[in-house]
Amino acid sequence: MLESVGALTGSPWIYAVVALSVVLDVFVPVLPSGVLVITAATAAAAGTTTAAGATGQVAHQVPDILALMVCATAASVLGDLVAYRLAWRGGERLDRAIARSRRLTTAQERLGTALSRGGGVLVVIARFAPAGRSVVSLGAGAAHRKVKEFLPWSALAGMAWAGYSVGLGYLGAQWLGASWLGAAVSLLALFVAGTLAALFVRRPAPAPAPVTP
Repeated sequence: MLESVGALTGSPWIYAVVALSVVLDVFVPVLPSGVLVITAATAAAAGTTTAAGATGQVAHQVPDILALMVCATAASVLGDLVAYRLAWRGGERLDRAIARSRRLTTAQERLGTALSRGGGVLVVIARFAPAGRSVVSLGAGAAHRKVKEFLPWSALAGMAWAGYSVGLGYLGAQWLGASWLGAAVSLLALFVAGTLAALFVRRPAPAPAPVTP
């Protein structure tokens, strides 16, 4: 995959491919958007290292790390908003689908409580969990949470996820070289973060405190 993405690093199409993958990831969670972002950042780090002693023209042939992070962040927020709006307008069919899914129902309840208390950190953490982004975005829309409650946390989640993924790819290549070892270590760090986030999201919500008369 590193070689395939590397072939795109000299073209602006690398940003379009990354953006499309990240947007669609909310609907098809099996898409390896995180792997793609890390691989693109690794290729960018490798190109930057190679171009260090070359002409300025060569340096422009690799993707810009900041542009890559902005692209991934914007695509993440856009995908969240599309899923949120679709769930908002989903009607009875979507409500029945959510009611049949224990994970969606639980996430919807936890998300509503968290947002109402200003604790949207759940949205940020769920962004790292497999399918967590889908569950949170659909749950927020189906519960008709206000966009001003959801959007800031979605933007923060996208920024955190993009920064973490791009940072893993770039720093992994800088420290370990743009080889299978650097990419493997970066992907392992992404997998560990996803596993920890999934455990947090699936953790049962605390029972409400008893009301004293």
